[in-house]
This record gives sequence, structure tokens and C-alpha cells, in this order.
Amino acid sequence: MSSLDQLHADARAIFTHALRECAVPAAFDRHIRFEGASLLRQSSPTPIPLDRYQEILVIALGKAALPMTEILLSRLAEHLPARIPISGVCSAPQLPTVPAPGIQYFTGGHPLPNADSFEAAREALRLLRKAGPDTFVFFLISGGGSAMFELPLDPAISLEDTIAFHCALVGSGATITEINTIRKYFSAVKGGKLAYAAPHSDQLSLLISDVPPQDVASIASSPTLPDHSTPAQCREILDRFHLLEKFPPAVRQYFAELHPDAPSVPAGSTQFEVLLSNNDLVAAARDHAISLGYHVVIDNTCDDRDYRDASAYLLRRFHELRRESPRLCLLSGGEVTVKLGPTPGRGGRSQQFALVAAFQLAQNPDARVAVLSAGSDGIDGNSPAAGAIADPTTLARARAAGIDPEAALARFDSYPLFVALGDTILTGPTGNNLRDLRILVA
Repeated sequence: MSSLDQLHADARAIFTHALRECAVPAAFDRHIRFEGASLLRQSSPTPIPLDRYQEILVIALGKAALPMTEILLSRLAEHLPARIPISGVCSAPQLPTVPAPGIQYFTGGHPLPNADSFEAAREALRLLRKAGPDTFVFFLISGGGSAMFELPLDPAISLEDTIAFHCALVGSGATITEINTIRKYFSAVKGGKLAYAAPHSDQLSLLISDVPPQDVASIASSPTLPDHSTPAQCREILDRFHLLEKFPPAVRQYFAELHPDAPSVPAGSTQFEVLLSNNDLVAAARDHAISLGYHVVIDNTCDDRDYRDASAYLLRRFHELRRESPRLCLLSGGEVTVKLGPTPGRGGRSQQFALVAAFQLAQNPDARVAVLSAGSDGIDGNSPAAGAIADPTTLARARAAGIDPEAALARFDSYPLFVALGDTILTGPTGNNLRDLRILVA
């Protein structure tokens, strides 16, 4: 095996190990345990005696909704009296092999909502509005929930308008926090409104985070946690990215009528526990890289940067660190931003990052360096790949295969290039979503 092939193999192994170590069931059991019928959280010493309630309601949404629902239901079956009924809604990327009794399943759309996204939100609101003091509500929330669980606050806005609205946001170049701020004011289930639909019920939100660590309230646009943003902040983001002109007329009219001093939604009474975040993904990658003999440095400072700037920064930092540590692994968690053109091809931010890195690596064709960028959900943009891996030979190999890398970069069409080279990262949907991971190895 050549040294470049070995670097490819090591980078893939580090990413695969990190995914495996962040499996949802193990994370659940690290944070949640039972003493009899009482639930205890890692972050709180106060038990929740679930057997004093008359019913349990489970509302699950996002890319990890299905494994979160399955592990919760299995633990409840072990510890709760059979007399307590469990019902709920699960909006996930796929349906379960064996549906659980009492749970209504929906295949919500991502990155754009679909009809099931609307139906899941409607049914969840219906169940929550019937819940009272004798109902305990579990909210199982993970990344992707903003699209997979959606309903406009204005009933005059159609599904087609909502899809166009989400499409404009995703390609705007705004950060995930900025995008989710706008979504909160559009939606009937975001910005704390989902929890507030059951104001008399005790609640616990279990979260798998796909947002910056300091911004937990943005996960899935914060359906259950208090929203501290303001309409004025929403308006500023809309203006800065010139978004109103990109929205369909009904959505443009809705935001035009949003008053900058509109009151926020009253806070619900939900407690919450973060089961997994990007920090866990990076830590697992670090441990495996060390076991492979690499000196590891973690640099998450390019989170939410433009993909070109992030690539230039990380490669510059990487080459500086190599002067002291030739066998080096630089890890970077979080997400980069892209501003899509009018007719983008197939790919996503991770493959776009890898391709622009390939241009920088090609300036030193004899270097033995590999750069992997991939999403923990297993799906990068509108492609079936999680991401891709690049090295100093990527551009030359692409041209030899008859592919124009400059055109692929300009069209946001990186997936066909990496497929032709055999350098995509293919995992399939992982049932998780902990943001992205970039791995630079030498």
C-alpha cells in the first residue's frame, strides 16, 4: 500500500470509528438511567417518578428520531408498569422495520420539508393540546428536525411555498443559527411553540445536537426550549442576506407583516438533557487517531466559516503544525457554509470543502497529505455520500478521467468527480446527526 493509500485508509478509519462510538443507544444509557420506575438524568440529581403519571407521550423528530424512539421505548418497557399507555409521533428519515404500538410514524423530508413533515407536526400538536397534568411528555429532538417536522404559523402558506422558503434559506450562505432564527418566526412548532402546546404537562427534552455547543436552543429550530431571539434579529438576518426577494409571495408577505416588537412565545416547562454533540464525535476521532500513532490537534475555530476560507485556514494551520509533528492529524468539527448558485449540481458542503482543498494541495504534488470532510448523518447535500477525501493527486486524476475540476467546483457538482475517483465517503444514513468532521492527516 502506498503512503497516500495508507493516509486515505487511516482517515476513513478515524471517521468510521467516531461514528461507531457515537451510537445513540450507548449515549442514551450514559445519560439516562432508571431506579425502578424513576428516571434519572446525568445532569440532575432529581429523579422523575414516571409511575405517577397516567400516560406517556413521545414526540420524536429529526435524523436520529427512530433510534432515539426505539431505545426510549425499550427502556420504558423494562421499567414502567404495563398499565401506563405510551403513544406519540415519530418523524424520521425512514420507517421502522417493526413499528411500535401507539406510535404514528412519518417520513419527514430533508433538506426540504414534505407532506409528512406537515402531517407529523399537525398530529403532534393535536396530541399535545389534549395532554394534561397526568401526562408526561418526552421530546426526542435531533438535527434535521427543522425540515422533517414543520408547519407554517400562517395557514395560508402552502407546502410548496414552505419548500421554496426552506430552499432559499439552505442556499443563502447564512449560518445554521441564523437560518434557524428565521425558521422560528415562520413555524407553528419552532421557537418553543411545541412545548407550549402542552403547558400543563411535565416534559423532558432529550437532544442530539447538530448546532454549535453554545447554541443548544437552535437544535431543530428549538421546538421545546425557550427562544431568546427577537423579531428585530430575524429582520436583520433577512435584510443582510437579501432573503425576502427570494421567498415566494405568501412567505414574503408574512415576514413583511412581522412586527419588530412582537412578543415571544411564553416559555414551556421542559427540562432537557444533551445526549450527544459534535464534541463527542471529535473526541472519538481523536482517541482513534492517537491509537494509530498520530499526534492530534483539534481546531474547531472555522465553524460556520465559508468553505473556501475554512479550507485555506485549516491547511495553513496544518502545514505550520507539521514542522514540529510530521505524523500529524488535525481534526476540525462543526459546519462550513456555502452559498449556492442558481443551478447547483450534486454534492454538499463537505465534498465542496474537499474539492477546494484539492486545489490547494495540488500546489505541492509530492506532499503526502490527505483531507477528509464528511457529515455524521451520512448524507452530504443532495448526494448519497457523506463526504469525500482529497489529496495532492486529486485534480490530476480527475483530469485524466476527463473531468474538469474547475467546472465541478464552480457548479457545486463535486459528487460526480469524487465518485469517478473512488474517493467518496459512503456510509448510508447513520440515524444520527452531530454536524461534520474534517480530518487532515500526514
